[in-house]
Amino acid sequence: MSQLLPPDPALLGVITAFDNLPPEVLAWLLEAGEVWQYAPGEIVVEAGAPADRMLAVVKGTLQYYATTPTGRTPVFSVEASRVTGVLPYSRLQVFRGQGVTIGETILYQLPRSQFAALEHVSPELVQRLVGIMSDRAREEARAQERDDKLRALGKLSAGLSHELNNPAAAISRAAAALADSLLVKPQLLQDMLAACPPADAMAALIALAVLPTEALPALSALQASDREEELAEWLEEQGCPDGYTLAASLLDAGLGLDALAPVSAQLPTDARIPALTWLAGHLATLRLARDIREASQRISTLVNDVKTYSHMDRAGGREKLAITTGLDSTLNIFAHALRQKNVRLTRDYAPDLPLIMGQAGSLNQVWTNLIDNALDALPDKGGELTVHVTKQSDFVCVSIQDNGAGITPEVLAHMFEPFYTTKPAGEGSGQGLDIARRIVQEHGGRLEATSQSGRTEFTAWLPIG
Repeated sequence: MSQLLPPDPALLGVITAFDNLPPEVLAWLLEAGEVWQYAPGEIVVEAGAPADRMLAVVKGTLQYYATTPTGRTPVFSVEASRVTGVLPYSRLQVFRGQGVTIGETILYQLPRSQFAALEHVSPELVQRLVGIMSDRAREEARAQERDDKLRALGKLSAGLSHELNNPAAAISRAAAALADSLLVKPQLLQDMLAACPPADAMAALIALAVLPTEALPALSALQASDREEELAEWLEEQGCPDGYTLAASLLDAGLGLDALAPVSAQLPTDARIPALTWLAGHLATLRLARDIREASQRISTLVNDVKTYSHMDRAGGREKLAITTGLDSTLNIFAHALRQKNVRLTRDYAPDLPLIMGQAGSLNQVWTNLIDNALDALPDKGGELTVHVTKQSDFVCVSIQDNGAGITPEVLAHMFEPFYTTKPAGEGSGQGLDIARRIVQEHGGRLEATSQSGRTEFTAWLPIG
């Protein structure tokens, strides 16, 4: 159990921030504060408790945890010689995490109520502590941005996996069907050659063995069924045992009776079945090869979108950017989530947009937060998401609109405050919009929000590079 230790200036000597302080300052610190010894596993501060003291670890370790209704997660630890808790000029009002001792731990504690007196006793120490606070704030901001991006990527990973799995499965199915199709070709070739078809008949057959370059005219279900039945019956009259199977492949390539009958008439009777079967199989092979190419291109596009989104192939500094490139890569990664909610997406980009000077990965984090929030707000049916990009004076203006229920004025007033969230515990950190606004501000721009019932709009202004 914890116990109060007698004042001893030697205990404060291990604290880095207290190095080389005059003896009278150390004596004041011991008089104004207290030194406590804790057993392993004792809770020193509770999450949500008033941030009422500075803590300095003399011995042992203080481990901080983020707490949720389902448990707690380690966040960071403070080792011996380091200062933690609330510091002079800090705006921290409550402890954000639970602090637990690791091993036997000794802590010096100075109440917040003594900070004003400390300014008179040792302005030098106050300056050191303010420097520590500034360093801590910068580290925390960077950590928040990293964590926020990891959360966003984690949220997108399931959808991205689905997006990659679809073309990968299509490639696998097409490759298997392609192998089956190629297996029968040698026998069909042998059967055709055995019938000794004339060269002009073979030339006419081969002329049909190409896929159309343009989309075929749309047919009603009844028209398509009638054409398939007509062609299947004709194929079976030619001796083909699987007329309906061949008819589907031939019609998919735009070949009906008017194209096939004249060619078939030029062929010897024994050559018609292998020739028509070869033609249907060849056209199916071409379609399978095209499907594999399109699916592989889809995978390449997704990989490029991820690379663009995460900025993996470039340095982390500022550069000239086309703002719509990052927006498109982010929207493409959200494709699965958009389909799941049947969202109608509109991209409205003004022509000839100027470049901006920015850091692509950070800006993509902004778009992720805004789009993710919009998706959460959209109704299950009839959801609409609109992304406008325009040039306004010396800025490129990105507007993300949704037709959700809207944000109340009370919530809107606090929307950009750190750790403010209306989501249930465990579903939102309240950091996303704060980080997004800070990133936009670091780019010399501004991020604003307006909302009414059925229309919420977040707008980012970014200066032209």
